[in-house]
Amino acid sequence: VQLQASGGGLVQPGESLTLSCAASGFTLAYFTVGWFRQAPGKEREWVSCIGVRDFNTYYADSVKGRFAISRDNAKNTAYLRMDNLNPEDTAVYYCAVAPRRYYSSSDDCRNDMNHWGKGTQVTVSS
Repeated sequence: VQLQASGGGLVQPGESLTLSCAASGFTLAYFTVGWFRQAPGKEREWVSCIGVRDFNTYYADSVKGRFAISRDNAKNTAYLRMDNLNPEDTAVYYCAVAPRRYYSSSDDCRNDMNHWGKGTQVTVSS
């Protein structure tokens, strides 16, 4: 059972990146997926959640309107599209799964994550 985040890199402010979260050994379609990030010297920060259906999504205020979470259950993969990146978005990004198909609040979603993958580095710098 594995989750692997990928797609990170070095970009300039204002540019975009799309991260992928590939699952192996289990069917991602049955689980809620979350994205988190951790910047150097800072605590891990929740970014976004998506339930098994695309309409059940939540975003942290810091990324709302710039990031978009999605999933392709046929590919067993979730995504995080990040637009208008700024240096404060620099961090290692991780994906995780939670056992329920839907959550009624962002707090419930982010606090119920129970399986984490390895991260991918995103650096935003001019």
